[in-house]
Amino acid sequence: NLYIYVLIGSAILSWLIAFNVVNTRNQFVNQIGQFLYKITEPALRPIRKVIPYIGGIDISPVVLILLLMFAQRLLIEFAGRI
Repeated sequence: NLYIYVLIGSAILSWLIAFNVVNTRNQFVNQIGQFLYKITEPALRPIRKVIPYIGGIDISPVVLILLLMFAQRLLIEFAGRI
């Protein structure tokens, strides 16, 4: 669940940066952005290679969240059978 929240935070921060709501020259914002990028990019990169941008929108975080939720439910189901 924590990684899903990190993905959501990363997506929201990228939108805020894209719409110039937050300034990346601010050291605190820059550090948070770099941290979120380093944490989420290794998981998002393979998805971005398979799924292209749709109308300029990156849906890879949504795909990864859905995959993580599916894996979580699958693990809960198998753990319940043991």
